[in-house]
Amino acid sequence: MRLATIDDGTRDGALVVVSRDGARMMSASETAPTLQRALESWSGAEPALRALFSRLEAGQGVAVGTATFAAPLPRAWQWLDGSAFPNHGVLMQKAFDLPALPAGRPLMYQGLSHRFLSGAEDVPLPSEDDGIDFEGEFGVIVDDVPMGCPADEALDHVKLVVMINDWSLRSIAPIEMRTGFGWVQAKPACSMAPFAVTPEMLGDVWRDGRVHLPLVVEVNGERFGSPDGSEMAYGFHELIAHAARTRDLPAGTVIGSGTVSNEEHAIVGSTCISERRAIEMIETGGPLTPFLAFGARVSMRAGDASPFGSLDQRVVVRPI
Repeated sequence: MRLATIDDGTRDGALVVVSRDGARMMSASETAPTLQRALESWSGAEPALRALFSRLEAGQGVAVGTATFAAPLPRAWQWLDGSAFPNHGVLMQKAFDLPALPAGRPLMYQGLSHRFLSGAEDVPLPSEDDGIDFEGEFGVIVDDVPMGCPADEALDHVKLVVMINDWSLRSIAPIEMRTGFGWVQAKPACSMAPFAVTPEMLGDVWRDGRVHLPLVVEVNGERFGSPDGSEMAYGFHELIAHAARTRDLPAGTVIGSGTVSNEEHAIVGSTCISERRAIEMIETGGPLTPFLAFGARVSMRAGDASPFGSLDQRVVVRPI
C-alpha cells in the first residue's frame, strides 16, 4: 500500500491512497483526514485504506496528474535520526582524526520535526557559507511504541517506510558538536519523498529491518552516488528499541537510518558531500568537492523504479 499527502493549504494536508504505479489516487478522508490520524488509529484505519488501495489496483480512482504532494508527514511528533552505516563513521573518523566511538550502541539524535519539506519544493537556507550539504537516508514511521520495546518486537510497529534527505550545514555542525549539547542550527528541516509505503509492498527488498535498495543521488544532473541500504550495522528494529529504551514513542515518530554508505565507496559513491570530502582528505590530503551553492539541484530515488517516488529540489537563498 502506498500513501501520500496532498498539499491543501493546511499544516497536515489531506491523506490519499496512491496506486502501485503512482498514476491514480483516492481520497482517504472518510477513513482519516491526515496520515497522523491514520497512524494514531492504525488497527482501525488500515483495513479501510487497504480497501481503497484494492480499488485503485482494479483501475478506479482519479489521475494524479498535476497534484501537489506535501511530505507524507508534513510535521511529526518526533524525528530521531540514527547513524547506522559504519563505513560513514569510519571515513569521518579517519579523515578528521577522531577517536573511535564506543561499540555496541547505535548513534542517534533528535532533530527538527515540526516541518518536513516536500520532495519538490525549494530548500531555503540563509547562507552558502554554512556549508550546505545533503544526506540520503531511508526511514520508518511507527505507530505507538511502548517504553522498553525489545528489538525482536519492534518491526511490528513499523507501519510505513520512507526516503529522506537530511539537509545539513557542515560549517555549523562542528561548533555545535563541541558544546556537547548536539545540533540545532546545523540541522534545518529535512525533506521526505512523496510516497510512504507499507513494508510488504517493498517485497523482498525489505528484510532484516533494512531497505535493500540503492539510494541514487544526482547533483545538478550528474551522478553522485548509489550506495545500498543493506549495509546498516543496526536494523530499524534495533534503532527503534534503542530509541524506546526509556521513553514511549508516539504514533507518527519518524526514525532515520543515517547517511547511506557502503564499504565499496570507490565504486558506488556517497550520499553526502561531507563523506566524499572525507575520502578526498584521506586520499589526497585535502577536500576537493565544494559544498552546495544556491541554485544547485539535488535529486534522489531508490533504485530505478523508486517505490517512494523521488526527491528533486533546488537550494535557494531564504526569502527576506
